[in-house]
Formats: sequence, C-alpha cells, structure tokens
Amino acid sequence: MGTSVQVTPLCGVYNENPLSYLVSIDGFNFLIDCGWNDLFDPSLLQPLSRVASTVDAVLLSHSDTLHLGALPYAMKQFGLSAPFYSTEPVHRLGLLTMYDHYLSRKQVSDFDLFSLDDIDAAFQSITRLTYSQNYHLSGEGIVIAPHVAGHLLGGTVWKITKDGEDVIYAVDFNRRKEKHLNGTVLESFVRPAVLITDAYNALNNQPPKPQRERDRDFVEIISKTLEGGGNVLLPVDTAGRVLELLLVLEENWSLKSLNFPIYFVTYVSASTLDYVKSFLEWMSDAIAKSFETSRDNAFLLKNIKLLTSKSELDSVPDGPKVILASMASLEAGFSHDIFVEWAADVKNLVLFTERGQFGTLARMLQADPPPKAVKVTMSRRVPLTGEELIAYEEEQNRLKKEEALKASLIKEEESKASLANDVNSSDPMVIDTHNKHPSLDGLGQHGSRFRDVLIDGFVPPSSSVAPMFPFYDNTSDWDDFGEVINPDDYVIKDEDMDQGAMRTGGDMDGKLDEGSASLILDTTPSKVISNELTVQVKSSLVYMDYEGRSDGRSVKSILAHVAPLKLVLVHGSAEATEHLKQHCLKHVCPHVYAPQIEETIDVTSDLCAYKVQLSEKLMSNVLFKKLGDYEIAWVDAEVGKTENDMLSLLPISTPAPPHKSVVVGDLKMADFKQFLASKGVKVEFAAGALRCGEYVTLRKVGVASQKGGGSGTQQIIIEGPLCEDYYKIREYLYSQFYLL
Repeated sequence: MGTSVQVTPLCGVYNENPLSYLVSIDGFNFLIDCGWNDLFDPSLLQPLSRVASTVDAVLLSHSDTLHLGALPYAMKQFGLSAPFYSTEPVHRLGLLTMYDHYLSRKQVSDFDLFSLDDIDAAFQSITRLTYSQNYHLSGEGIVIAPHVAGHLLGGTVWKITKDGEDVIYAVDFNRRKEKHLNGTVLESFVRPAVLITDAYNALNNQPPKPQRERDRDFVEIISKTLEGGGNVLLPVDTAGRVLELLLVLEENWSLKSLNFPIYFVTYVSASTLDYVKSFLEWMSDAIAKSFETSRDNAFLLKNIKLLTSKSELDSVPDGPKVILASMASLEAGFSHDIFVEWAADVKNLVLFTERGQFGTLARMLQADPPPKAVKVTMSRRVPLTGEELIAYEEEQNRLKKEEALKASLIKEEESKASLANDVNSSDPMVIDTHNKHPSLDGLGQHGSRFRDVLIDGFVPPSSSVAPMFPFYDNTSDWDDFGEVINPDDYVIKDEDMDQGAMRTGGDMDGKLDEGSASLILDTTPSKVISNELTVQVKSSLVYMDYEGRSDGRSVKSILAHVAPLKLVLVHGSAEATEHLKQHCLKHVCPHVYAPQIEETIDVTSDLCAYKVQLSEKLMSNVLFKKLGDYEIAWVDAEVGKTENDMLSLLPISTPAPPHKSVVVGDLKMADFKQFLASKGVKVEFAAGALRCGEYVTLRKVGVASQKGGGSGTQQIIIEGPLCEDYYKIREYLYSQFYLL
C-alpha cells in the first residue's frame, strides 16, 4: 500500500467556522491550522482539546484569527506543545493580530481566556520557513514546504511529501494577482495523492471585472460619500486584507489629489506597517521590482495616518473622513465604537470588504441591510473611585500579605531542609541521639531560653542544641590567574530578552505601538461598565468583495487542472460543500470526501510503493548526466534482496537489451525561437506554431509540464519537406534535450 493518510476535521466543515484539521501521515499527526472566531467561543475547541496531546507538528497557513487564533489558548489549556511552522509574515502579523484582539477586549471586558504572555509563548515556538523551502522532519522521512496562496501576506499552500506522495493543503487561495500579492501557485501541482481544500466560495461567482475597474468603483463610492459631507467606515482585519485596501486608497488619493483625511486605526497599526515595509520580498513582482529599481517602498504611506489609541481617535478633527478600523466583525475594537457613533447619520457609509463571520454583528447587517434597529452593548473601562477604590486596595493588601506569608513559610521549609542536609555527626552542635552525655541533659532549660531569643526569619533545626544562623561555605575554583569565571553566567539568553521586551510593552523587536504599551503598563485600578443600546442604523451599507479568494468558477478550473487522486472538501456552507462535491465527482476525480467534525476518513493512496536499495556494484557502472540541479542516468538492473532481506537493485547477469532513446527536458518555444535566431534562422510565431525558415514548422502538443508537479505527455511535431533546412532544424532541436 501507499503512504497511510487519515484526515479528521476538528472545526470548520459544513459551515464557516474556524479552520482546524488533524492530518495523520503514517502515524505522524499534523494539526493544520488552529483557528478561532472573533466571538472566542471555547465550545468550538472541544474536539481540539481531545487530540491536542497527540499532535506532533502544527502547520499555520494564514495570519488571521480563523487560522491561528486558538494557538495561545490551546497551549495554555490543552497542553499543545508540538513544534509550529509558518512563514515569517504569518508569524509576525499573526502575533500582532492576536495582540490587537487581546487589547481590544481587555479595554471593554475582563478578558481572561489568554494573556499577552500566552501569546508570546505560542509565537516564540514557531519555526519560520521561506516559500518553496523543503524542511525535513528529522527521523520521519516527511518533508514539508510552504508555497504561495495569494490570499494574505505570507499565506501558505502546504505541501507534505512522504515516500514520493504529496498531500496538499490549500484553503483560501487566490488565483488573481493583486497590488501587493502574486497569485497562488496551486496550479503548479499536478496529480497529488491527496488535496485538502475549501468550498467557501463554491457558490460565489464574481463578475469578470478587471482589477482597475473594481478599484475605480471602490474609490468612487467612497469619494461620493465624502463629497456629500459624510464619513466612511471600513471595518477591516488587523494585518491581512487591509494591506490591499491601504494601497488602493493611497494610489487613488495621490492620482486624484483628494484632500479628505484617511486614518488606519488599530492598537498595533504602527508596528504592522513597520513589519510590512520589510516584507517586500514576499509581495508581488511589481512591488519588488519597484523597490529594486527606484528604492520606492509601496508602504511608505503619505495620505494615510496611523492611530493606535482612543485618545488619538477622539482628537481627530471634525469633517468628512475615511477610517479603516479593526475588527471586521464589528464585535469589538475601534470599528465597533465608531459604528455605534456614525450609524444613525444617513450621510455616512459603512463599507464592508469581506463577509462577516457567522453570528457577528457584521454578518447580521449584511444579511438584513438597514434601515433597521440593532441592539449593541457599549462597554468601557473606568478608574475606581471612592469606596470601590478603598475596597480594592484593602483586597490587594490582603493578597500581598497572604503571598508574603506563603513565601516565608516556603523559605523556612527550604532552610530546614538545607540545614538538615548540611548537618553531620562531627558537628559539635548536633546531639547524638544514640549516645547521650549527661552534661548535655542539663542544657534543656538553658537551651530553651536561647530558643526564645530568635531573629525574625531564622528557624533553628530541631537537632541543634542552641540556635545558630546558617552558614554556607561557597567554595570557588582558582587557577594561576585568580577565580575561575564561567562565561555562560554572564550571557543573556535571547528568550529572556524577548520576554523582557514583552513585559515592558515591547513586541519581539521592542517596537509595540506607544498606545498599546501604555495600556499594558497602566496599573490604575479600574472596572468595566456596560450598557445596552438600541442603535437606529440609517447610514448606507455597501459590500464590495476584497476578500482575495478565488471565486467558484476559478476554484473549479484549478481543481480540474490539479486533478488530485483523492479530494477532501472542508470549510464552507453545507450548500457550497455539497455543490462542489457533486461537481468534482463528475469533472475532477472519482474519490471526493466531505467528512463531518471528528469523523476520520482514510485517504490512503491506492498505489503500491516499495523502498529499494541501489547496490554499490550497480552504482559503480552508472554514468550520470547533468540536468539542471540534478544528475540523471539510464539504469538496467534486476531486483534482488540484501542480507537484511531488503529489496535491492543489482546488475543484470546478461548483456543489457537495447532501449529507445529517451529525450529529457522541457523546451519552451520562446527560448527555442531565440536560439534559432542566434543561429541565423529566420523564425516567427504564427497561429500557435513556430515557423522556421521558409518550409519548416514546429508545433508543441499535449499537456505542458508543471513546476512542482509531474509532467504530462508532450510532443514537438516537425512539419515540412525533407530538405537541408529540415535536418538542420531537427539537429538544433535535439541539441536542446538530454538523450539517454
């Protein structure tokens, strides 16, 4: 049998809940994504709690809460301790996303599901990989590699390889090239053993509108609202799709010389932009090329101001403005408060650029547009005063005294234990209970008087005749130059520096936004007060798709091209999942699965794979030829067994039979056109064929080879009369390949 593969969904199937899946490959358990939603509902994580201890590695695909939001909680509550893997942007921007969520909730509630220290602990254990980097899991024979997904910066299509078989995990991918991201490379994989993908957009077919027109409509609806005296609110994520929106607004504000102010408001907006400026190599070819040629960084924003606190937001001048504020769900954060303030004005606009998460205020507004009345809860943190402050201080003093008492008791116990270990029979102050002297018996009362006179914190051992302060003889090693010093005692570990920076309000580079740092360091006693309001929503509400996901037509086209041997569908509504399943059964592959939560399906390949050793006697006579980064050779051998009963290829005992020449290589017609032109051959493309000279035509037919996958059957057909040009062109063509 082939490599054993089992898939068990833990969350996010037949619905739009967060993504989390257990994939077992030959007994090695991968947790792929560990998501949560903006409601932070612990009940969604119950399936994860039951398998967290069995996870061997965690792969993260995107930097938003739907893909990694449960990491801190799972480490803290479920004991998830496996190594984590992601790209650098997913690691950095995911960290800032979780910071923003924590700070947003801490301002309006006594949020205690996880802390900043829990976030730090989770993200410090992530191993960062670059795109197309093959990472070998030691001792498992498994190779993992991240590839471009095209949805978020650093977003990943994971390729897991074992014994030559590929398991591909591709959710939330985007074929379309955007301002800051290239399209996905999913189409470069052909015939993987298993493909795990989502049905989120299976029923959503976008109009075939060019990006330029979409951006123009986006800016027009915003500018029209501003010119009418209204404000525009864009509820956005912390560090994901908002980057595309920032570039669209920045570019159009410069081109049209618009003067309306734009604000990007999150608790970590400044840190987000600082990191993004250093991630240009992860972005689109256009951005990377622009920086290489002119040192122009696309994220040096001139028309957009960054705000990181409520006080900065309150000081913004009156007048029409655009505010991009987190969270996109409107459940918390700056967007929630701004929406409540602006919703009653008919001149204002709330512009959604992504579908709201299920069960959130944003989703409710999108499903049933205004005018309407909605109930919202407004909360804020206020300092304690009067009797509440006095009661709080008394409680804190009581807790401090209890902690001090516990600490002193622990110290006394440790002192007793250490003294009892240090005492030996030669100590004159120790009573030998086996050989009592009469002279010591009379010391009872005298000794008790000594015991009545004690220094606070000193407790003598019970075996001592009279109280004596503990003495520790710290011996040091000396050499000819003085006391021997251990250099390791003076080295500050990186982990200690990171945690120190975190505790003082710094991120992993000590650059957390000033507003966020002040929130973390603020120790003023406070409480949360809440009141429920009914908001009359009269403002305009518009949805424009900037989600950065392939639509239904594109998804079906990509799946047909990839043509996996087995397909697993996850994350999508029941209708979308069933629709895509039926389509794929007809047009993609005969083995399509859509498992339920905690339902384990076996998608082991039907192919048979064997491990075979190449004997030294065989390899000594093989002639290799260089082919790019590889060396190839034709081998004639017969199968035998080694002393360990393993299969081995041995030299054949009879002369090798002749074989047809094998042409190895992938010829691009455009490259061959340039090669012929360099040889003085008149050449041009016409009707999909290459015209060489007057008489010879070359055509390439069949399935082209795909980067990262296998190759289909290809043929290059030479058409023309048998003349001197025909043989010359054929010789040039053969020279472009390797013959075995």
